[in-house]
Amino acid sequence: MRGRRLLVPLLGLLLAGCGGGGYEGYKWRPYSVRGVHYEPIHPKSAVGFTETGTASHFDESWLFFFPGKSALGENQWSWSRAAAHKTLPLPCRVRITNLRNGRTATVRVNDRGPFIPGRIIDVTPPVAKQLGFYEAGLAPVRVEVLSVGDGRHKIR
Repeated sequence: MRGRRLLVPLLGLLLAGCGGGGYEGYKWRPYSVRGVHYEPIHPKSAVGFTETGTASHFDESWLFFFPGKSALGENQWSWSRAAAHKTLPLPCRVRITNLRNGRTATVRVNDRGPFIPGRIIDVTPPVAKQLGFYEAGLAPVRVEVLSVGDGRHKIR
C-alpha cells in the first residue's frame, strides 16, 4: 500500500511533463529571427493554404531525457511527430506530401523554423521516416493546411 502512495504522485509528475504549453488560441504575431522579420498568416486565411518547397528534418534524439521546447512551450521529444514552419499560425495541422515518392503524413505544426534559406518546413525524425527522406535529409514536398487551432479554437 505504501508503494502505491509513492507511485501515484510520481506518475502524476511524469505525466504533467507531457502536457501542452498552456497557450490559449493561436500564435500568429509577427516576429524576427537573426534580423529577418516574419509575418505569419492569419488563422482564418490559413486553412487550404498550400506551399511547395524543400523539407528537412531536425534530430533531437540527444534530448531523450531532456525534451526541447516548441514555440508553443510544448515538450519536444525525440519520438514526437511534429513540424516547424516560419509563417503558419500555431498550432495547425498540415498534410505533407513527398513529391519524389508520393508518401504523405499529417502532422501538427507547433514550432517556428526552419531558419535556413530554401527550406519551408522542418519535421521530426518519425515524420521524415514516414515520408521516406530520413536518410537523405531533404526532400521536395507540398504542404497543405488542413486545420488551425486546437479544441474550441479549431478552424477547418
